[in-house]
Amino acid sequence: IEESWHSFPSTTMASTTTTIPSSELTDLQKLLNAFSHITSITSPTDILAAFGLLDMPAAQKYGIIFGCLTFTITVIAVISLLYLGGSFKRIEEQAKSGELVTAPDSVTQRRRRPLLLERLLEGREWMMQTNYGGQLNSSTKKDEHTNLTKMLMTTAPSDKSNMSKEYEENYIKAYKRCQDKPGGAILGGRPNHRFEAYARAFAGCGSHTSLNYRWSYARMYESMAGESHKSDERYESLYKERPHDIIGKTCRLEPLLASRHSKELWEITCGNACNEHKAYNPDEVWGFLDCGPFKNEQALKESDVFQLEHTAAGFAIVEFVTDRLVGVVHLSKDDPKNLSVQLDLPIVKPTSDGSIEQLEACFLLLDRLFAYGYRRIQICVDALDVRGKRLPQRLGFTQEGQIPKHMIVKDANRDSIIYGMLNSDWDKGARSFLLKKLHGAAFEKADAAIVAKEEAVEDQEQKLKEKKEAEAKANTKK
Repeated sequence: IEESWHSFPSTTMASTTTTIPSSELTDLQKLLNAFSHITSITSPTDILAAFGLLDMPAAQKYGIIFGCLTFTITVIAVISLLYLGGSFKRIEEQAKSGELVTAPDSVTQRRRRPLLLERLLEGREWMMQTNYGGQLNSSTKKDEHTNLTKMLMTTAPSDKSNMSKEYEENYIKAYKRCQDKPGGAILGGRPNHRFEAYARAFAGCGSHTSLNYRWSYARMYESMAGESHKSDERYESLYKERPHDIIGKTCRLEPLLASRHSKELWEITCGNACNEHKAYNPDEVWGFLDCGPFKNEQALKESDVFQLEHTAAGFAIVEFVTDRLVGVVHLSKDDPKNLSVQLDLPIVKPTSDGSIEQLEACFLLLDRLFAYGYRRIQICVDALDVRGKRLPQRLGFTQEGQIPKHMIVKDANRDSIIYGMLNSDWDKGARSFLLKKLHGAAFEKADAAIVAKEEAVEDQEQKLKEKKEAEAKANTKK
């Protein structure tokens, strides 16, 4: 009785506390009651219990937790991107202006297309007028350079009295710039050798190439010419004998002429033993091409190797150390209207296939073409040519697609693989990659630093020039 008596008040009190009508609760008490489950959560276990997941296996619990974290991070990332991309700002502006947010039609899309840089448009107009302003013939005369070849050749006056005004201005400007900061030590007894080498290389690039290219090419030429007295003599004699060649580290590119190159090219590609090289099957060179092998030198002279279309260009690849011909490289399908051109696979002897000379020859042409303003360069390779497909990959080209039944070569079908290189890809890393491969990481790093410094100096000089012109105008008005 005593136990029941003591327990009676407590049960009565409990019943009275739990049966308070909801109508008598204040709004604050109701809100606290509603959030009582949330405020009671003090650990991850309470969260799982609230959702009825407490008895689940541990692996499933962790999976749910990580899923929730992933979802949260994704939402935060999307909102951040929308904010940083200006989407919220555009929505706010459209709400203020009252414009409807709809998908743009084709006309609007065309109007929004970004225009080309003025430098590229000017280069296109100049190349179209210079190379094809009235030329109607489909091929060149015998032993003459095409206009595209002439454009790419290094500019050089026949003598000092015949020097053009543009060349003279560029030469003097480059000479003074190198005097202020030469690229290396001055050789004994030749105080001006570096200045002259830099100036003739800079001016030889012409006035229509980009300044970045001229600075880089001139510094590369100066560094190679200024290594020793012997190298300086070699480069100076080459300039006097072959002023229009494009000079590299391991090879140089000579404008292709049948009278100069056909004999040696036939000897190294006919399959017979030549110099230290053994005899081989000439189809290793000509198998995937639409011409060759040739029975004699005359047949080679009369072929497409030397009789070029007016939209093509040809250069002989000459090894720098031995002065021996390595092969030839062609450009075809020149389209200055759309600033695109095709680089054909170099025709080289088998022992030079994949060599550093072959790689640098392509680099020298690519570098100069992009400097003139070309936007896209493509390489077209036979789909079955396993060795031929390696070169565009080594050069950093991107495989764009395959064209079935593209050509008929030697009475057989040819499917072609198209590789492309854009000027944006070249500027953003492809050029640096090849420069490092050809000249080393130290040279590539120094080249980037030199171009950056030259850009800063050029920008400063331009601002000073504009300031002086403004002051002169102000004085004239007074």
